[in-house]
Amino acid sequence: MRAFSKFPKLAFLLCGVMLVIATVSIYVFHFPIAIGVDRQLPIYSVETSEKKVAISFDASWGNEHTKPILDILNEHQVKTTFFLVSLWIDKYPEDVLEISKNGHEIGNHSSTHPDMAKLSEEQIKQELSSMADKVEKITGKRPVLFRPPFGSYNNKVIEICEDEGYCVIQWDVDSLDWKNISTNQIVERVTRNVKPGSIVLFHNNAEHVEEYLPIILDKLQEDGYKIVPVGEIIYEKGYHINHAGKQVLDQKGKVKSDAEESKPLVTE
Repeated sequence: MRAFSKFPKLAFLLCGVMLVIATVSIYVFHFPIAIGVDRQLPIYSVETSEKKVAISFDASWGNEHTKPILDILNEHQVKTTFFLVSLWIDKYPEDVLEISKNGHEIGNHSSTHPDMAKLSEEQIKQELSSMADKVEKITGKRPVLFRPPFGSYNNKVIEICEDEGYCVIQWDVDSLDWKNISTNQIVERVTRNVKPGSIVLFHNNAEHVEEYLPIILDKLQEDGYKIVPVGEIIYEKGYHINHAGKQVLDQKGKVKSDAEESKPLVTE
């Protein structure tokens, strides 16, 4: 305290730096900061003893690579999850049907790709229902997984999604393919960071997807990984989500209340 009284400018500067760090942590990285504040988290990865991973594709623009992606997945006998936006569905309904016919899972990625954390309750519900209605009309199935655009969420988003019957999904391995980095960089980044229970993020219209995807699938399968859709790696009930966003199955025999199962909380 004496040091700060002698150097008021230093104290003011340090307070400013701490405020900036806290702001960036909350709004950019979505880290929970406040002690004692309950922050609900989506699923970033899954704790499992099985050597399996889930890969996923976000689709919000372009379809030049969609057919080649499906061909590559079929060649490797891999099923995955495509998170679609209504704007994409409207442009490429045939691709939506083809994705479904090939046995891949379709998840909800919103209607207009907004920052969901900035929307009202009614707007969030509209984003969810509009996309789901369109997918159901084409495939006969409604999605049960939701991935928020930009990875942006807050408690309100999580709660509304769960009330609407969705499980909110993020990722723990980001390929960064949207940055159009090289094939080698993408392959190295994914294969270095993947582990049992990982959820990997790709994009359907990434520049090098036709090059990196078969290499990554080959490497993962050679390493003994089973590659599955997101819906096949997550637990449906009897779980909690830890501070890192990892979905952890509860101890055998432990029964949770309906409220605990429907709204897993993380206390920071």
